[in-house]
Amino acid sequence: MSHRFVTLETVRLRLRRLRDDDLDALVGYRSDPAVLRYTPRSAFDADDARRLIADMRDREPGEVGTWFQIAVAERGTDRLIGDVGLRTDATQPRTFEVGYTLAPAHHGRGYATEAVRAVLGLAFGELGAHRVLGNCDARNSASARVMERAGMRREAHHVEDWWSKGEWTSSFVYAVLAREWPR
Repeated sequence: MSHRFVTLETVRLRLRRLRDDDLDALVGYRSDPAVLRYTPRSAFDADDARRLIADMRDREPGEVGTWFQIAVAERGTDRLIGDVGLRTDATQPRTFEVGYTLAPAHHGRGYATEAVRAVLGLAFGELGAHRVLGNCDARNSASARVMERAGMRREAHHVEDWWSKGEWTSSFVYAVLAREWPR
């Protein structure tokens, strides 16, 4: 079940579509070694950013088997500080995955948690999700805390399940069900 996305607003954030003028900020934080450390990517450049922005122009959240990346901008300035994604599972269309990336300068202020909560609300509301999951590198305690603060529970600790950048890494899986989500 797809939904025409316009914007979501929280107390401090505006979640909106990625735009061409987000390019420099997007490259800036997504290419930062501190951000890349716990992702499958080794690099992110302007071509990657252009492709991501272009891919999101006509995509809507809830399209089966695809990620929908949403810009996370400061509400007052509309300046891009991160992005949050929602992917619909191809085999279980009422199961979604959430992911997020935030500029390091904005870490530790609760922005990621605020954005994830807004996207969970979209998933369980208009998109009719039954379950939303998220995962992170087990060494990324900040990401684990975001999911916990957003209302997700840790369901699994997979030991050395992902080969990444020349080493086996472990991961945590978090999830929340529609019946557990506050209305």
